[in-house]
Amino acid sequence: MATMSSADKVTLYYKEAGQGYPVIFLHGLTGDHTMFEREMDRLKDQFRVIALDMRGHGRSDKPEAYTLEDHIQDVLHMMNKLDIESAHLVGVSMGSYIAQGVAVEAPKRVSKLVLTAPKAHGKTSSTARLFAEHEAELSGLSHREKLNKASMYIYHDIGKVQDWSKQIEGRAVELNAEEEQAASDALKGFDFRDQLPFVEAESLVISGKYDGLNPPEYGREIADLIPSCRFVEYEYSGHGINVEEHERFVEEIREFLK
Repeated sequence: MATMSSADKVTLYYKEAGQGYPVIFLHGLTGDHTMFEREMDRLKDQFRVIALDMRGHGRSDKPEAYTLEDHIQDVLHMMNKLDIESAHLVGVSMGSYIAQGVAVEAPKRVSKLVLTAPKAHGKTSSTARLFAEHEAELSGLSHREKLNKASMYIYHDIGKVQDWSKQIEGRAVELNAEEEQAASDALKGFDFRDQLPFVEAESLVISGKYDGLNPPEYGREIADLIPSCRFVEYEYSGHGINVEEHERFVEEIREFLK
């Protein structure tokens, strides 16, 4: 457990373990470092594994407003603070957007890139888009209730996701409605498509066949744009790839990163 101050004095929480070449894990929207506890435990024998609670999430400070660019700069600032010249990045959903941003802004600092359940552009967060598409059936519900009801469009193996959520209950930090809105607003209007051809990192894109938030065609688009990139579609996953097919995911990234 450790904290650091960002360039604009936001306190950021991170967790690290192991030794070796650094691997930085970047979590999804409204998540935190607990998303990667199992992956870190499995990979710490080979790598220095680090998971950051992005601003507005987890145990990090929660400003009223921030941007995707703030997230990107927080990762680069953390690397500077921890004397990390270059690292592998593993991003899931929102974390994949942040990882893309780091890879296009500082290509020499990213050795390998794993983008999980990703997209390269969006007018809103994927969650906001999904809620809008199903507005009639979600009307009048709270954000949490909407997520629960819309889970059938998000995940394939809902049982595994529910079991995993129970395992991290009490350790993961839930956001209130205002914090969730600020986190979602930070993802409005980004587009990396013109910059992805200049990514230098060897990359792996993983999409879930049943992902209603960031479907496989979003991942294929990224893989077609990054020069050195392999695309994999998991046949038994929705948006929760590292939970729904955990064993395959861990071994796939271990093999790719080593």
